Amino acid sequence: MNDLSPAERYSAFRSQSRSAAEHPELTRFREVIGFELDDFQVASCEALEQGRGVLVAAPTGAGKTVVGEFAVHLALASGRKAFYTTPIKALSNQKYADLVRRHGPENVGLLTGDSTINGEAPVVVMTTEVLRNMLYAGSSTLDGLAYVVMDEVHYLADRFRGPVWEEVIIHLSDDVQLVSLSATVSNAEEFGDWLEMVRGDTAVVVSEKRPVPLWQHVLMSSPEPRGKPRMLDLYAGHVDPTDPGTNPPINPDLTAAFRSGRGGSRPGDHGGRGRGRGRGDRGYRGGHGRRADGPSGAIGTGRRTPPRFIVIDALNADALLPAIYFVFSRAGCEAAVDQCLKAGLRLTSPQEEATIRAFVEERTAAIPPEDLDVLGYWSWSQALARGIAAHHAGMLPVFKETVEELFERGLVKVVFATETLALGINMPARSVVLDKLVKWDGSSHVPVTPGEFTQLTGRAGRRGIDVEGHAVVVDHPALDPVALAGLASKRLYPLKSSFRPTYNMAVNLVAQVGRDRAREVLETSFAQFQADRGVVGLAKQAQAHAEALDGYAKAMSCDVGDFGEYMDLRRAIKDRERELSRAASGARRAEVVASLENLRRGDVVEVPSGRRRGYVLVLDPGEPGGFDGPRPTVLTQERQVKKLTLADAPDGLETVTTVKIPKAFNPRKPDARRDLVSSMRNALGVLADDVPSAHSTTSPSRSAASRAARGGRAPIGRRSDASTDTELARLRKALKAHPCHACPERDDHARWAERWNKLKREHDQLVRRVEGRTGSIARTFDRTLDVLLTLGYLQRTGGGKSGDGAGRIRVTDDGRWLRRLYAENDLLLAECLRRGVWDGLDPAGLAAVVSTVVYQGRRDDAPDPYIPGGPTGRLAGVLDDTQRVWSEVDDLEEAHGIDATGPLDLGLVGAMYRWASGKGLDSVLRGSDLAAGDFVRWCKQVVDVLDQLGGAAPSDKLRTTARKAQDAVMRGVVAYSSL
Repeated sequence: MNDLSPAERYSAFRSQSRSAAEHPELTRFREVIGFELDDFQVASCEALEQGRGVLVAAPTGAGKTVVGEFAVHLALASGRKAFYTTPIKALSNQKYADLVRRHGPENVGLLTGDSTINGEAPVVVMTTEVLRNMLYAGSSTLDGLAYVVMDEVHYLADRFRGPVWEEVIIHLSDDVQLVSLSATVSNAEEFGDWLEMVRGDTAVVVSEKRPVPLWQHVLMSSPEPRGKPRMLDLYAGHVDPTDPGTNPPINPDLTAAFRSGRGGSRPGDHGGRGRGRGRGDRGYRGGHGRRADGPSGAIGTGRRTPPRFIVIDALNADALLPAIYFVFSRAGCEAAVDQCLKAGLRLTSPQEEATIRAFVEERTAAIPPEDLDVLGYWSWSQALARGIAAHHAGMLPVFKETVEELFERGLVKVVFATETLALGINMPARSVVLDKLVKWDGSSHVPVTPGEFTQLTGRAGRRGIDVEGHAVVVDHPALDPVALAGLASKRLYPLKSSFRPTYNMAVNLVAQVGRDRAREVLETSFAQFQADRGVVGLAKQAQAHAEALDGYAKAMSCDVGDFGEYMDLRRAIKDRERELSRAASGARRAEVVASLENLRRGDVVEVPSGRRRGYVLVLDPGEPGGFDGPRPTVLTQERQVKKLTLADAPDGLETVTTVKIPKAFNPRKPDARRDLVSSMRNALGVLADDVPSAHSTTSPSRSAASRAARGGRAPIGRRSDASTDTELARLRKALKAHPCHACPERDDHARWAERWNKLKREHDQLVRRVEGRTGSIARTFDRTLDVLLTLGYLQRTGGGKSGDGAGRIRVTDDGRWLRRLYAENDLLLAECLRRGVWDGLDPAGLAAVVSTVVYQGRRDDAPDPYIPGGPTGRLAGVLDDTQRVWSEVDDLEEAHGIDATGPLDLGLVGAMYRWASGKGLDSVLRGSDLAAGDFVRWCKQVVDVLDQLGGAAPSDKLRTTARKAQDAVMRGVVAYSSL
């Protein structure tokens, strides 16, 4: 402010005074936090104090959570409640700790499903699912609620958990102010418009400015065998890295390195990192710098990918640690840590190492010594002591938490992580490294999208610590710098709803507001909002089509008759000809298949055309059946064993003779094949000299004779019956008799008519798309209700039939159990409870069976699972019954056009049974490829479902068994984790 003129200082003082008078709580909040707020934070907080809802969309690390903390401040100042929701339990734990430090443990609570601390406090941190369950249950904890903060609200795009966010937003009381905190999304205004519609007055505050500038680099191997890797800027020196624009020019030094296939520049070139370093086109010089149009960055040859420990060593030498190194593979993360250890890399001082070891021992003190080996404790702690760690979903949660805390404290210098680290955990770094720009999506390797690239690199640059952040892509053979520049300069991250009605949602809505009101509520979802907005564009396109169709209709009009009628005749003729042609082709195909099915072992067959043209000997006629018939195994004249298919003999086959094949014939022996081919030639007799090879033409005399015997060139099949078809003759006669057939402008009219017909088909498809989108969520809801009505979870109390909307619907006693089941396979759980499939199981057996409902293996080719008690035991019988119930539910859903309930997976049954029976972790995981962290995560989900069964099961005995099973699973390493 000292740089301002007296008038400017006076104006700023008046502005601050006015703001303090209008927003007294914001003024008090600013005094408490002790740092200056950014403009977007001020605008968001002011809107909140004015009583408006707020949507804040800003980059990772920009300080969005300050707005959520201000909502907490407002709640405490007014004597009301604030709920702070997060998508995952780890974030809830982290936020709980932050708020306790600021407001004290007496004012802050935590609810995460398996953790309940001070749940009636004025400020409660919770997962979004907990709040959803409160809303459906009408919990008294909601009394006095004034503010709800939804952190990471862009999670509503998540396929599995996203619908929960929309449920909460829709069902919250109108007097609750909603604070939605989102990553930078490209359709924030659209999301804000929806919030305005369902929540009332909502301010949309978007900030695309990163608090710490981000520099983009490529790290390449040195051209020298033992040289240091080179860190080259991605963009040309005059490009502003904070606003590179569209398709920014590439650093010419980087382009030269790629073209030469070397990892560095020639002596005297300067392609180093940072602003104003070196000579040439280096360093951002502002918007008026010279713009260089460098070469295209074609990929050269001879480039080597630097090893990961070399990359870390180079980052350390350039003071670019701490770093998050994204590898996109669990095995890759562990291998990277192992490489660094074997290379002797050490990133910590003796004092830091001692601090780390003490912290690790404190955090893991509760783990039994006998479990340490199976958990990989020793190698994990050794790497931590050197400042190196992995972070992925397969790790034990307490190990991951330890890594996160040590990284946040600056003691761990590099974390090799999968992309899950980018989804919420607060772990900012100075640098982010990407191993490659492709990742495995569960079914194939796919490129990283611009939105994902932004999310991953967004962690680089710690606010208040780093002057700039650095995103580094390691050179690899598939890397294209031009494509990378396009990827890094785009900010495409659209928020798309994944909302869909579930069975639990349906019974809860019907119970609370009735069917008709429930349909109205669902039609206010963001999914329907987006679908309806899409309809606007489609409707405009359909209107344009309708206008064009009118113009085409006028252009094709004929003075002598109805040209539309004439064109209908022409199309009918074409359709009939096509139909006759298909029928003839089908008959010809059937005859060829029949000729394949008639083959016998030892037949010598002439293939008159196709790629196997010539003579072959049938070794194995193959199995009959199938659309394409059998695939006989044959021996060619070139002594090759091949499979003969329908495509090899499009004109059919002719058996000309037979050869006896020795019983001891082995097609793998060249001598045996040679002798058999000789026998085939001898059997052909006088034709031996004329027998064609695969590379010659068929003997003219033999081919002519064969064709003559078969009645023409095609040995099988016959010409289309178009010449004798009475219907086709009638249509052709009507066409010639039509008045428009004699019109001198017939061809011009026909061209316009073809255009009209093509556009009409497109128009009809467009109209169907519009009709399909309008009310699509409500129609899905209706189908969901039909399934529930069929199974008896709902019941009609008035007249009306399924799907017509008539009559009232009420929730039955069975439906009341379903109301308390929130798991993804809610209907399957309810059916198993209602049918008594799981009655009589002991706690370990119940835990094992429940695991089949929640578990999803990472491999499709997993071996047959181990079932305790064997295939004829009690547990196997219950699993078979559960599978049968799933099959019936799946059939019912398919019949009603509903996305099917996920199939059962028995891959965790054995491990879960042993664990719930009290076995040690080592014996549970021995012989399986299940990681300890995965096992704990699945155990947590099983515990969650068992908790639901403890409240929803229809019998006291099963409820008791569920609670015992819950206790049996929640022990040892499963209980140690706060996740």
